[in-house]
Amino acid sequence: MDKDQIQQDLIKIVGKSRVLTHDLDLMYYSYDSSFLTKLEPKTPYAVVFPHSTQEVQRIVQYAYDHKINLIPRGAGTGETGGCIAINGGIVLDLASWDEIIEVDAENMQVLVRPGVIHAHLNEELAKYKLFFPPDPGSSKMCTIGGMVANNASGLRAVKYGCTEQYILGLEMVTATGDIIYTGGMKARCIKNVSGLNLTKLMVGSEGVLGIITGIRLRCWPKPEARGIAMAVFDQLDDAPTTVLEVYQAGILPSGIEILDSSAIWAVNQFKPEIQLPDAEAILLFEVDGNPPGVQYDGEMIKKIAGKRAREVEWSTDPQRMAELWEGRSVTATAAARIRDDGSRIFAGEDISVPLSRVADTLRSIRALADQYGVQVVNYGHIGDGNVHTAPVINPENPEEVEQVLKLVHEIHLLAIEMQGSTTGEHGVGVVRRPYAELEHGKAVQYMQRIKTVFDPQGIMNPGKLF
Repeated sequence: MDKDQIQQDLIKIVGKSRVLTHDLDLMYYSYDSSFLTKLEPKTPYAVVFPHSTQEVQRIVQYAYDHKINLIPRGAGTGETGGCIAINGGIVLDLASWDEIIEVDAENMQVLVRPGVIHAHLNEELAKYKLFFPPDPGSSKMCTIGGMVANNASGLRAVKYGCTEQYILGLEMVTATGDIIYTGGMKARCIKNVSGLNLTKLMVGSEGVLGIITGIRLRCWPKPEARGIAMAVFDQLDDAPTTVLEVYQAGILPSGIEILDSSAIWAVNQFKPEIQLPDAEAILLFEVDGNPPGVQYDGEMIKKIAGKRAREVEWSTDPQRMAELWEGRSVTATAAARIRDDGSRIFAGEDISVPLSRVADTLRSIRALADQYGVQVVNYGHIGDGNVHTAPVINPENPEEVEQVLKLVHEIHLLAIEMQGSTTGEHGVGVVRRPYAELEHGKAVQYMQRIKTVFDPQGIMNPGKLF
């Protein structure tokens, strides 16, 4: 169908002010944060900004009738090409649909539209002494709809889990234009085992099954106290061993982060005033809860880590906690600055491996980086085995691009070899789609069959997941 005609038809549905048609505007939507889209940007036919479920339904019915691809998009902070129209189509930008419909404090839940920003939601929930625990690290940018679509988690997943554990129900428009509700049409209950669990199926589906238009989230009481422990290790293997011993002592920190020697060096180059100790690894333990419990857990972590660590510090002082945490908080930025002519790229950045394989994985990534001549910075959420690798290259140099793509491929294969996954929290999108069968085997065929039921014409975010 003619692109100009599609644009004019969309204007009739939602109005001229909420449809983008100019080439410059559309070019912006040919990217997300992934390196793939920097190499191969793909421009949509049009971008539309729906602000009601009925508008989404009309857009979907129009696309279904004319067999036009539909690509839902949040803030565009994804790193896998998941919100890009790789085969053309209409992008539905849901980021401006940011209504918090209701905070149901009595039932510890909240109803929101997909464009609500994570940080804004928690600011509102704080008024009721509640919070939405998953913290993807891009809190001030990412949308709740994007978090649901990718089953986001982040540094506090070790205690609080992933987004899926907080989704009680969804409103969704299917590819045929039907509006369906998962988790019960009128439900406000926490527990519900009625029927097949379509909510779990939708969370992490990356827009290939339908468009999420409403989200019912479970909230938790906001912890009263927090503390940070930093442990410095001369031997890399001592870090995961210490984490395991903390778990075995019955302690579940809200977050456990690791910086290896490459990340420590990068942070100290970027901000020398932070003065991270030179070491093979640094662990940061975050503990939250009631004040006596936090203090007890912190002292126990300090004692356990002290068996192997060169030094350990524990603090509940807000200023000192901020200083201890600063090294981790600037790591991603620091990685991008280790070369004057380099850029940090988002590729191969999100593998997940068993805790017992973290040290071996980090060593293997270092060896692969040396093999391909690519500088990398390694850090991550060691508490759940989520390793983040930041390759840094000159993207204008074709040879470096070729080498980093080889490295990224090897990192994905390494994850599966280590009994892990190619993604722990950033999703599959286009970037990790080639590894689906290697990771899941015949189950991919059943995933494809499920998609066909919801999307018989294959118009929902095609080319993603598998």
